[in-house]
Amino acid sequence: MDRIRIGGGNELNGEIPISGAKNAALPLMIASLLTAETLTLKNLPRLADVQLLKRILHNHGVDQRTDGKRAGQCSQAGETVHFTAADIVDTTAPYNLVSKMRASFWVLGPLLTRFHDTRVSLPGGCAIGTRPVDFYLMALRELGAELDIENGYVVAKAPGGLKGNRITFPMVSVGATHTALMAATLAKGETVIENAAREPEVIDVAECLVKMGAKIDGIGTSTLTIQGVDELHGATHEVLADRIETGTYAMAVAMTGGDVTLRGGRPDNLNSMISVLEQAGATIDVEDNGMRIRRNGNGLKPVDVETQPYPGFPTDLQAQFMALMTRAGGTSVIRETIFENRFMHVQELARLGADISLSGDTATVKGVDQLHGAEVMATDLRASVSLVIAALAAEGESMLHRVYHLDRGFETLEDKLSACGADISRISD
Repeated sequence: MDRIRIGGGNELNGEIPISGAKNAALPLMIASLLTAETLTLKNLPRLADVQLLKRILHNHGVDQRTDGKRAGQCSQAGETVHFTAADIVDTTAPYNLVSKMRASFWVLGPLLTRFHDTRVSLPGGCAIGTRPVDFYLMALRELGAELDIENGYVVAKAPGGLKGNRITFPMVSVGATHTALMAATLAKGETVIENAAREPEVIDVAECLVKMGAKIDGIGTSTLTIQGVDELHGATHEVLADRIETGTYAMAVAMTGGDVTLRGGRPDNLNSMISVLEQAGATIDVEDNGMRIRRNGNGLKPVDVETQPYPGFPTDLQAQFMALMTRAGGTSVIRETIFENRFMHVQELARLGADISLSGDTATVKGVDQLHGAEVMATDLRASVSLVIAALAAEGESMLHRVYHLDRGFETLEDKLSACGADISRISD
């Protein structure tokens, strides 16, 4: 099993290309199930989760063709993949695949709305809370689906097809919004989704669906109105830049000091994070093709943060920000409001010398003068990269185990960081 070795103490200077967003790429790939024609996705990141979803779609019968690299293309440029779901051979999504990645459960909406009959295993993924699928199922029932849970599978039927209706989510849910939105595109009549998620990745998927012939109003707002159509067609769409990867590298620079341009990053999708980092002492400049982050030798300042649905501070950057605050000159308070079990990285940060105490959904971080290298273990995707950020600023050498978590969401992380001066390398046993 691979490990990552990190020698702390080096500033980061240079340029990091930002990959396509995992949280948009996955639902965009799933959207290919909505049409018999070809959906071409550009800038797909080379991630373990993307590869797993390719296998899941292949299991359903989705043909896939990947373009080769072009002359002069950046070695870290995303893939262009053509997905064609003309001949679906199986509408069952099996446990052995779905249990490995929660987002694969989202095939439920497209398979049901297009084929009116599907069987999908209950999901797996990172162990960061229960994250029930109640909202997904509630949305589909509102659209007329007949649902049963049998032996760990959701068995869904829609004789005669789904029918438009009003769906009001009691809480904001990105996954449930994706499910309801995709299902509604082929439902008969009008669907109104209230309290919909507004994340940039949801907007990206909605804009792709419009290219495919969907009729959607209110994109980017909390109320989406969809007029169902008889069928969708093929389209070409480029996956937007990953705001979580952008924010992660911005925090790494704020942690180590230095000057890095995040090429392709979308600062307009990261206003809350930019505000927090500037309060902490970093300088961020918006550039034509990305953003530049700098921090001189001055110490970091403590900042209190509470995670919120977009446009609030992202839960997917909470662990990274906590790592940053371990070196702040004072005490910061971080409240996690999205997932009830997303502090598993705390005990691993403590191994590096962090001073963090927990009380319910709140972490109190007292900044320390110095972190120290240690062996640490990733517990989930975002926690793994928080340990990298802390180790980059620690004295001595650290070893990160279970890096398969990291590979699920960060493309060639060690290559991108080492190109900017980090002492980081992968060790394959």
